[in-house]
Amino acid sequence: MVQAERRLKAGPTGPGGGATRRRARRFVLLLTFLLPALVLYTVFIIYPLISALQYSLFSWNGLQQGGFAGVSNFVDLFTKYPLSEQVPRALLHNCIFFVGTMLIQTTAGLLLAVLLHRSRRGKRFLQTSYILPHLVSPIVAGYLWSMMLNPQFGAVNAALKGIGLGSLAQPWRGDPHLALPVAILVNAWQWVGFPMLLFAAALAGIPEEYHEAARVDGASAWTSFRRVTFPLLTPVLGIVTVLTFIGNFNILDLIYALQGSKGNPSFSTDVLGLLFYRTAFESPDANAIGQSSALAVLMFVLIFGVSIVANRFFRRMEARLK
Repeated sequence: MVQAERRLKAGPTGPGGGATRRRARRFVLLLTFLLPALVLYTVFIIYPLISALQYSLFSWNGLQQGGFAGVSNFVDLFTKYPLSEQVPRALLHNCIFFVGTMLIQTTAGLLLAVLLHRSRRGKRFLQTSYILPHLVSPIVAGYLWSMMLNPQFGAVNAALKGIGLGSLAQPWRGDPHLALPVAILVNAWQWVGFPMLLFAAALAGIPEEYHEAARVDGASAWTSFRRVTFPLLTPVLGIVTVLTFIGNFNILDLIYALQGSKGNPSFSTDVLGLLFYRTAFESPDANAIGQSSALAVLMFVLIFGVSIVANRFFRRMEARLK
């Protein structure tokens, strides 16, 4: 009886008690490592989202909060001029920007990954070369390309004239029909290294036995890629698609550096990020902060919703392939 009372006072000393203490220490250690990231995520992501939602529901002029506005700020985006004209146009440009970047960036990234996977020499050097633009700040890349595309002293037109193709020299950033495609090409150039790395890692993980079996069955290189390799790259393609969508619907700095805050010329490169910036900081409207916050909330809902749908779609596709 006395020994039982002593064991009760001492607490759990058996295997169960030791496991509980180990789990508690592991949890404390995990929390210690995660806490800085959680604090930063809360300060720079969660808090701004909550603040934007709050501002979108009130009248706000940047200095003081007015009365409760409900959904009127959201309604203004589609009924109040000039927002009613600018929002659909910017959304369309974002969609074009995403589709164009996705096609060019993904195709080029996959092609480069396949070539690097099969190459024997200079593989590391080429990988580093292709990923270097990805490490440059978008606003720096935008300013560099804005100088290279200058119609008077830019390197692009100078190179065309130097090889006898001066008739192809264009005001690349000043033509409303060329400005958006040029911005898409610059964006794809900067980010092509990211899908290339993902595809290269996925290609390295495909067992060589699959390709050997396809060759034994008489499949050509193209048939082997189409029937064996590409289906196994579907998970990576899903990741690239979702991340490209998120990045292109958040884009601001690259186009700002290339074309200015108004998406020149004649708003032909205007996107939702630029429209948010102009509405918040350049609009004379007394409720500019409330309207821009409503636009930010709509952008978040759009990006979040499409990302969830795309993730489910690619997961189902991956499950079917298995």
